Amino acid sequence: MLVRQGLIPAAGSGTRLGPFTNAIPKELLPVGEKAVIEHVVEAMAGAGIEEIAIVVSPHKHGLSDYLGSGKRFGVTCTYVVQDERLGLANAVAAGEHVIDGTFAVVLGDNFFAPTTFLADLIAFHTSRHADATVGVAEVADVTRHGIIRPDGDRILGMVEKPAPEEAPSRLGAIGAYVFEKNIFDAIGRTEPGYKGEYQLTDSIGREIEEGKRVLYRQINGIHIDVGTPHDLMRANEWYLRENGHEKKGHPRTIQDGRP
Repeated sequence: MLVRQGLIPAAGSGTRLGPFTNAIPKELLPVGEKAVIEHVVEAMAGAGIEEIAIVVSPHKHGLSDYLGSGKRFGVTCTYVVQDERLGLANAVAAGEHVIDGTFAVVLGDNFFAPTTFLADLIAFHTSRHADATVGVAEVADVTRHGIIRPDGDRILGMVEKPAPEEAPSRLGAIGAYVFEKNIFDAIGRTEPGYKGEYQLTDSIGREIEEGKRVLYRQINGIHIDVGTPHDLMRANEWYLRENGHEKKGHPRTIQDGRP
């Protein structure tokens, strides 16, 4: 089944990346020669997605200035507003009125490589006839992720940012999902959770409780949440090492001391 639509939450404040994010959205900070969100858009386009809803906060116009209509990426971009930063589930719900079928969600401030990760996640979701599929990886710090309780390829439960001794596994959600539209019903019945926000892990938990088919797929390759200066530098180090100027026929490097 073809998945035509994607949604990119990009309404976060990026406080850990200040003072840079006082001037520009964190999703526009560069990884290599592209903004981190451009890598996400390219992954969606490569997975066959044609329409992308970008969830922004009020006055966050830089994203539309950068991505425009989406034409140069071979997609159509629509911008929807999350009026208040009330959590990831609330950000996803902001796009409900432009979603009409199965859709992928990838966080706009996360860097993945290779970009085929999303096509693989979508293929897994559709072949298994899932209601929701969560992209996961083994994580070093469970306190930064929603952690799953796995059983085969099914998810029995999720805990948002647990203490290490309370984590049901080391498999954490890493910001890539595929959903059927019934996730919006689950979000509508979700109560505020961690930090008083509407957490997507809680909405997924509701689907599990209601007997929906909620699966996970382990994503291989590189995943870096560029939410801190250290992680942004780490993503750039990896990208430049793998896609450096030397490989493109440009011998000059930062070490040359020339522009």
